[in-house]
Amino acid sequence: MILEAIQYTATALVTPNEFRPFIRSSLGLWGRAGRCKKAWAAHEQNCHAFIRETIEPMKQRRTAVVLGSGLLRDVPIGELSKAFDTVVLVDLVHLASVRTWLKLKRFDNVRLISRDLSGLSEALSGELPEPLSFLRQVPYLDLVVSANIVSQIGVGCRRVLDRSDHAQPDVILSQLVRAHLNGLSALPCKTALLTDVRYEVTDLQGKVIENDDLLCGVPVPLAKREWDWPVAPSGELGRDRQAVHRVIAV
Repeated sequence: MILEAIQYTATALVTPNEFRPFIRSSLGLWGRAGRCKKAWAAHEQNCHAFIRETIEPMKQRRTAVVLGSGLLRDVPIGELSKAFDTVVLVDLVHLASVRTWLKLKRFDNVRLISRDLSGLSEALSGELPEPLSFLRQVPYLDLVVSANIVSQIGVGCRRVLDRSDHAQPDVILSQLVRAHLNGLSALPCKTALLTDVRYEVTDLQGKVIENDDLLCGVPVPLAKREWDWPVAPSGELGRDRQAVHRVIAV
């Protein structure tokens, strides 16, 4: 609890006011990642391998942008930093521990941006959401990685819509997921999409207790690779159940 309090305070000092409400959820992910380190290892290795495969044939390596950089567990930041002139990490919150680690490792070409990538405010205003339109302003952009953020857009925005009693939350959520995927596919550079697309909660005997589509009804892109990610192994949700997500790499 003491470490969490220190982390919260240090992060709040360097986080824009509008994004400070999201610090607690980032801390929750930080805590779970520590507890589930062994269970998440294969997923993280698969993410790293796919990003490496994407980079390997690239001739121009000027600027790379990572959307949903989070805790940097599923991103080979060291290799990205060496491969590209500039690496831009975009997320709602960059925890103080992540910032400190980057400084200690002397990744001087890594830049951090706090930004809402959901497009929810545009959608609620009746506008066509273009959450990735800012990427058109990034000079010398050669690679964009969407790192396990698409499903989180749906989960996070559903909470907001549920609180607001919006009449058509499912329509909005599908629109946001589609806007992210379309935004990626429209970019004139190399892209790598990593996302969980569905999940199952099962008991220890394998009986499905709960399952859902994490892309909010949007068709799943054709994957080059896919695997299971035990997001909440036995003990996280209770002694008798676990949650496993299906992840695709595109």
